Formats: sequence, C-alpha cells, structure tokens
Amino acid sequence: MKKYLVTLLPVLLLSFQPDSSPSRTPGGVPSSTATSATYAADDLKPTISQERVEQLVAKLLTTYHYRKVRLNDSLSSVVWDNYLKDIDGNKTYLLASDVAAFEKYRYQIDDALVNGDLTAAYDLYNVFRKRYKERSEFIKEQIKKPFTFTEDETFNTDRQKAAWPKTVEEQNDLWRKILKNQELELKLGNRKDSVVLATMNQRYTNLDKAYGRVKSADVFQIYMNSFAEALDPHTNYFSPTNADRFNQEMSQSLEGIGAMLQEDGEYIKITKVLPGGPAFKSNALKENDKIAGVAQGDNGAMVNTMNWQVDEVVKLIKGPKGTVVRLQVVSPDALASAPPKEIRMVREKIKLEDQRAKKEVIEVTDNGKRFKIGVINIPMFYRDFEGARKHEKEFSSTTSDVKKFIDSLKIEKVDGIVIDLRDNGGGSLTEAIDLTGLFIPKGPVVQVKESTGETEVYADSDPTVAYEGPMAILVNRFSASASEIFAAAIQDYKRGVIVGGQTFGKGTVQTLIDLNKWLSRDADKSNKDNEKVGELKMTIQKFYRINGSSTQHKGVTPDVEFPSAFSAEEYGESSQPSALPWDQINSARYDQSRDLNDKIVTRLRDRFDQRLKSDPELKQLAQDLVDFKKAKSNTVVSLQESKRRKEREEAERKRAAANKVSQASDPDDETGEATPATTTKPKKKKDLYLNEAGLVLADYILALK
Repeated sequence: MKKYLVTLLPVLLLSFQPDSSPSRTPGGVPSSTATSATYAADDLKPTISQERVEQLVAKLLTTYHYRKVRLNDSLSSVVWDNYLKDIDGNKTYLLASDVAAFEKYRYQIDDALVNGDLTAAYDLYNVFRKRYKERSEFIKEQIKKPFTFTEDETFNTDRQKAAWPKTVEEQNDLWRKILKNQELELKLGNRKDSVVLATMNQRYTNLDKAYGRVKSADVFQIYMNSFAEALDPHTNYFSPTNADRFNQEMSQSLEGIGAMLQEDGEYIKITKVLPGGPAFKSNALKENDKIAGVAQGDNGAMVNTMNWQVDEVVKLIKGPKGTVVRLQVVSPDALASAPPKEIRMVREKIKLEDQRAKKEVIEVTDNGKRFKIGVINIPMFYRDFEGARKHEKEFSSTTSDVKKFIDSLKIEKVDGIVIDLRDNGGGSLTEAIDLTGLFIPKGPVVQVKESTGETEVYADSDPTVAYEGPMAILVNRFSASASEIFAAAIQDYKRGVIVGGQTFGKGTVQTLIDLNKWLSRDADKSNKDNEKVGELKMTIQKFYRINGSSTQHKGVTPDVEFPSAFSAEEYGESSQPSALPWDQINSARYDQSRDLNDKIVTRLRDRFDQRLKSDPELKQLAQDLVDFKKAKSNTVVSLQESKRRKEREEAERKRAAANKVSQASDPDDETGEATPATTTKPKKKKDLYLNEAGLVLADYILALK
C-alpha cells in the first residue's frame, strides 16, 4: 500500500518525483513576454527568474491541480481581490482612489500569468509602500503623547466589509481611532502612560523594520499565493527562503513548548499544538492563537512581538528545559473588547511517548446503573515508517498501541470503549486504515480520487477483529483528515456511535513540487545558474467515504451532536471561500453492522436531548455558548475608558464560560496557565463532553440489551 501522510496543516502529504513520471511533464515553459515597466530607484522590482516561475506555476496549476481550472477573466478577478486583501486586508493604507486606479488590471491577471508579466503586482505593492511610509510619519506624530479616553466614541475592530478611505482626512481619523484603541487596550492592563507610549513606539518601530526587510521575493510570494489560493486554500507557493524553512521545519517549530507557527499579519499565529508538549498537556494554547508578546521567567519584562518575524519570536520562546516562558496571547474566539491573556509554561523536551495514545477508565451512571467506560485518547495518527520498512517487530504505531489498550481494557471488563479524537489533526493514512481494521472484519475504509477521475479503494485486509463490543467515537471541529477517515468508516459500517461536533472537513491531499527541477528541464535552460526558485504545494487528490460521500466540507456529522462554540462558517474547511466543493462518487461494497440501526440512533439523540434540558451543567453550557456567540458577533468597542472597562469585564465572563467547551484542564487553571513542573498536579475538573460521550455509550449499551 502507498503511504500517505494526512494532516490538518498545510504540509507535504505525498512524495512527488517528476523524474519518475516524464509523461506528466507540461512541456517547455513559454518564453517571457513581460511588459517593460519603469521603476523608481527605491522601488521593488521583479527578476527574470520570477517571470519564468510565474509562467511555470501557472502551467503546473492549470495542468495538474485537482480543480482543472482555466485561466480566464473570472479567475483573474478573484486573484486580484486576493492580492488586494493580502496587501491591505484591513483597508487602512491604500486610498479608494489608489484601488480604483488599479482596476485596469482586474481582468488582465490571467494573461499576465501566462506571459510572465509582473507589472500589476509590483506597481500595486510600490504604491502600498509609499502609502505605508506616509502612514508611518502620521503614526509617529500621533503617539508622541497619550490619548484621553473621556470622549464617548466607538471603533469597529472588524474592517473586512469596510470601504477604503476616500480622503487623507478620513484615513487620518481612522488611524486616530486605531491608535487610540490600541493605547486603551494597553492602559486597561494597568500600565502607566509612559509605559503605554514606550510600547506603542516599539510596536511601530518593529513594524517599520518588518516592512523595511520586505524584498522582491516576498512580494512575488504574496502575489503567487493570491493565485494559488484562488484554486484552493491548501495550494501555496513558497519562496526559496520559505521553502527551506518549510522543509527544515525551522520557522514552524517552537522548541520547548511544542507548537508550530507562522507569520500572520501583525502577529505570529499558532498553526498546530504538538501532542506531548507543554502547550498540549496544559491545554493553554490552541490553533490560531496569536502571540503578541514573550517574557522570560516569572518576573521578566514582556517583550511586545507584534510585527516581528517568526525567526525572531522563535529565539525568544526557545530555551533550556525546565525554564519558564510567558506568552501574551490573543485567542481567535476572543471578544472584540477582551484583553490578551498571559500564559505561563515550563519548557521541556517533547517525548515520543507523550505524543502516543493513552487510556483511562471512567465511570458514568445511567438510569441508576453504573458503567465502566474505557477511554482511548489518540492525539494524532503516528507510525514509525522507517521501523515498518525494516520490519522491526515492535515499531511504534497508533494501531499497535490501541490494540494493547483494548486487550488491557478487556481484562478490566469495561462495558464499552470511547475513542477520543478531539483536536486530532490527522497523521498517517495507513494508521487510520489499520485502526479501523481493529473494529471491523476486512473491507474498504476510504476511497481516493485522482484529478484524472480515477478512483482507488484502500481497504483493511486483516479479517481479525480486536474489539467487537459497544463503542463511541468522540470528535470535534478540529478532528481532521485521518481522524475523519477513521470516524467516517466507523459510522458507515454502523460499527459505533459518533458523538461530539462536526469535524473539520478537509478532504484533500497535497503534493510538494521542487520548481528548480522543473525549470532545469526547460528547453532553453533559462535557469542555467541553478538559482533557487522555490516550491509549490498543490492539491492533487480528494478523499471519499466508502458510502461515496466526500469528506470535503461536510467531514463527519455526529450521530449525537453536542453544543459547540465553533461554527463551520468560522472554523474548518467551510470557512475558506476557495475550498474545493463537496461531491459524491459511487459507493464501495461493504457490509454494515446490524447493531446500530436508525431506531437506536434516534433513541440516543432523544436521551441526550432530555439531559440537555434537565442537566444543570449541560443547560448552563448551552446557554453560555449562545451568549458567547452573540457577544462575539459584536465587533464594535467603546473608546471611552469607563464603558470599555465594563465591556472588558463582560467579555472576560463570557470567555470564561465558553472555555468550558475545551478539554479538561487543571481546576486552578482558569487563566490557561500551565501548572509549574515543581508542583503536584491536581485532579482534572469534569470533562463535560467526555462524560456525555460515556452516557451516550451507556444508552447504547442499554439499547443493545
């Protein structure tokens, strides 16, 4: 069987070797016919190799991308909108007249991509640079003295649907409110005016440095990604520098706390929390959290890291095992008026065993009867491919570990088993298939469709079944890829009941292409100096359930759905406008279990609905989530200090309530602060979702009897 690495994050999923399939070569890249443009001395300019790469990327994406997109005026308009958003997404630097002046390029991008013409991209960016410098001078004047916060005025923190300022005066007033809002946020943190001004000065000095470091290669990467991401959100172009970082995992690895990150506007964004690290074990950091500051030890000063490059932030977070690092974090679900939260963590080396599956036994009472429920938590689908290749007897894998847990839980005579896949972003597809095989006789598990339309069915070929008893699969919005494949197969076979929240909905597979190899093949040998030109990550396949339904967008909908703070519109594949659509192919042939019929599923839902109406904790959770979602939709904040303090207190209350939806954390950890390594770890507070999964499983057991 082919080995695939399936993950929520945009990483290499399939090895791609162009030398092994010459028939897939797109042929010679058209010679460049880029329009000559006049640039000022300090303008950023495209290079000849970038023009060649633009043509090559256009050829590859229109030939081999799963979507089989055509370059036309419609796509051109989408690419241009993407580029405008990437350059000035908050609409604070460019004027409406600037944007209007560049409308002439809107329907020319398709031709420019084919011809290697980068005029539009660099013309717009150079105008943006000019506007940035003008704003920078205005900002320096504004932050020379502190604002007063007695006037009753408001500021809308969400500018996605706002218009670009029509005049400089309108833009000045917009920036006055932006700066005033930022200073008020700092002031509410009990900082003196002198500290607030110093922080603001440092913040915008950092921003000046960040934009001062922007090179031609950075502009080219932004532009190419505006094109690539118009096809789907997991297709990306990496400049040579970022390609090296990507392959070496330098820019994404935070040694000591166990997280992966990338630059995201002013902030550094957490893209994945690694199982086994301090961030994972403390439940303190989440995907899409944004880092605004870093401090050393318990008493070190907080260094504002807004507008820093990712490498610089990595240096601050790295440190010896056992030392303390404090992070100032902005949560993606934070209300507009909520302050950043401070997280304390003790650095440590991430151990392999901490990333592996774990088991525990919980007890639940249903209808006066006590049930012993085995819980197997799988944070990721891991497999030692090297050990497997060498046929090592005890190579580590998710399936082998879970098999041992099942044997142990049988000895403990549990009544049923819950597989906890919350926040499991994926991993090895081989393991998702093999793990499914522990619970079913041999049969198909997942279907993979090529961009050519060919479909291959991947199946479990082992007829033995490790566990035949009642089981439930607990998922949430951040269960993705391999997690979705496993949960979908269990659901399609009716082998177990799926509970929790709708999963992420990523049903695509990517490949990584070294563009240097493709350019070196070109007939005119334009890259004869072997200049590095970067890499392209491209979507080439889609996953389908054995019932024929794509996992794209829909993912897995639980049989019994729990209240959730995470909507499809904000989180997951469906939140991406360019995501590939859901579709359906023919079903594979498989035999369903007769245990979990529609009548039983209806009974399980009814029993949960009864608890949702009668159980005080569940009722409070559901109400807290409703209140939180309503509050989150309000992005307008007061710039009057007295009103803002009240808004902030209310935001903190709602955020604390919404935190109940996360997995269990330490009871004294209401601020998300990790327990120091020197203290005795207290008992976990009640995990409402896991407890409910146990009760649903108990209902299932009773229904079977």
